Amino acid sequence: MIFAGIPIATLLGIFGAAGAAVLVLYILKLRRRVVAVPFSPLWQRILKDKEATSLFSKLKRLLSLLLQLALLAVLVLALGDPRAAESLLKGKSIVVLLDTSASMQATDVDPSVRDRLGAAKDQVKKMIRGLGGADRMLIAQMSATVTPLGPMSGDTSELERMLDHVTPTDTRADFPRALRFAVDSLQKVDNGEIIVVSDGELGPAHDQSGEVKLGDVHCERESDSRFKAQNPNSHPCLSFVRVGASNRNVAVTQFSVRRYPLDKSRYEVMLEVTNTGPEQEEIELSLLGDGTLVDLTKLRLKPGERLPRFYPNLSGASRTLEAKIAPLEGSVDSLPADNHAYALLPERRRAKVLVVTEGNTYLEAALLLDEYLEVTDATPKTYPVKRNAAKYDVIIFDRVTPTDPAPTHALYIDPRGPGSPVKVDEKELKQPGFDKIDRKHPVVRYTALDDVNIAAGHKLTPETGDKALGVSDGTNPILVAGTRKGNKFVAIGFDIRESDLPLRMAWPLLLLNAINWFTDEDSNYLSSFRTGDVWRVPVPGNGASATLKLPTGATQLVPIHEGRAVFLGDRAGFYELAVAADTITTPVPDETPNVTSFAANLLDVDESTIAPLDVLTVDTREAAQPAGSKAGVRREWWIYLLIAAALLTALEWATYHRRLTV
Repeated sequence: MIFAGIPIATLLGIFGAAGAAVLVLYILKLRRRVVAVPFSPLWQRILKDKEATSLFSKLKRLLSLLLQLALLAVLVLALGDPRAAESLLKGKSIVVLLDTSASMQATDVDPSVRDRLGAAKDQVKKMIRGLGGADRMLIAQMSATVTPLGPMSGDTSELERMLDHVTPTDTRADFPRALRFAVDSLQKVDNGEIIVVSDGELGPAHDQSGEVKLGDVHCERESDSRFKAQNPNSHPCLSFVRVGASNRNVAVTQFSVRRYPLDKSRYEVMLEVTNTGPEQEEIELSLLGDGTLVDLTKLRLKPGERLPRFYPNLSGASRTLEAKIAPLEGSVDSLPADNHAYALLPERRRAKVLVVTEGNTYLEAALLLDEYLEVTDATPKTYPVKRNAAKYDVIIFDRVTPTDPAPTHALYIDPRGPGSPVKVDEKELKQPGFDKIDRKHPVVRYTALDDVNIAAGHKLTPETGDKALGVSDGTNPILVAGTRKGNKFVAIGFDIRESDLPLRMAWPLLLLNAINWFTDEDSNYLSSFRTGDVWRVPVPGNGASATLKLPTGATQLVPIHEGRAVFLGDRAGFYELAVAADTITTPVPDETPNVTSFAANLLDVDESTIAPLDVLTVDTREAAQPAGSKAGVRREWWIYLLIAAALLTALEWATYHRRLTV
């Protein structure tokens, strides 16, 4: 017998103190009442009867004392939580890693359960109901992160309640992290076991820290010679419960959209569908813009085929795009989570542009190509003072360089003098060219500048942190971009009229790319995030948190760090991020800048490959089958001791009213 609650020495002290108090109460002399009676001979006869029964009265009081001491002993023993030593020593500590990744939403299991996760939860419930009297279990949800549902517990009803709250995610499972969590949870435990309940599509148990080792887990089967003989290649402390049956699935594995730089009312879409199964499948692919059907195509995919689709020159949608696939008759698609993809077009808002020039037809004509530019002209003499110029998104200085720095983002064409954001070499370059181009920068992306002819220009000297986007003769930068006092700038080291650049498509594209870069409407726009990653969404304002509306309609607070909302997303769909209006520092007229919308998608070929695995290998050894526990009466005797105390109380009450113990 072992006391799992209060130690035996403490229990004896409690019983001794309480028992002494009860004994003192019983040995106190009874105080007799003085009662006047009219006839003394009658009471003399009663006193004679009492003397005859005094021994019996003492015996009744002794029985009452013994009942009270027995009741006290039962209550003290219940405080000690007595258990059988054998069952306590043989108890197991089990960590269950329950896979809740996207592949667990596959509907290829028993029709009585909704998906693989439903079947997995049924398996875990069987384990819970089979726990022994001293066994304990910890259930952890395994997705992009590992989330324990509660502490290690032997309370079966509480474990089942926690399990009921498990829901699937649209991410892949981080198996190495989950396995490290399980190993850490079972350190210094003599009889531990890790049980993985999954379809097996978990990838290798390897991360940046290296291979996950299970050496710190010790279990009862390590010393079981019979287990070693039957499972020579299996790890005794790691078990695997497999769920799933089908391997047929078609998924949307790529989906993105962007507007055309010169016509933002039109856009293009690229997507990819993949057949991850072993058989040919026929599907129906739908493309929707703002909820309206844009295109409907029937496709036939060979086993393992990845089919890209490109939709150029589309129009009609202003904000949302969706791609959906559905299997046709005779085909099977077991995983609905990857049949729907989402994307958002960048918002179209008018950018206010101030052009300071003495006249440049090439510049003015290029700015007319974008209907979402609100252009204001000014001469060097009428150039507004700083307080008026600050209301513009972009200022273009054409062969004009003011003394004061630009109060906003600025494009300098042939800058000169001390007001230039970069140092300009006074020595003229004869016939410079773009011999070296930083093609990854948004300003020069999709432009052809290699063969532009320039009559003359000047070398620009960038400062630390600036980017030389175009270099002549390997050492003479003539196109530089950077930041000054929080405002972006682009400097062109030549007069565009002294070149054939305005006669090329590269000129308006270069100009509009620069404006888009200034206003963050560049080709780096991310039409959707990937689930399972930590998202850092730019937000206006300087608040500490924002309210995020999930695709399910629920809302939650997310922190803001350095102007970005930080959130680990695990659901595909459209999101809305709202910040408090009083934290907006630079509101945009006629807009709702406190609400930012974005989309998220699964887009993971490995997670869409849903063929279940029969064997799970970790640390070069295979996972075994769960050992299981014998279901039966859980030996928690304190409950029965409390019942005994209640029965003794009832017995005392009955004997008191029957005048048997008083």
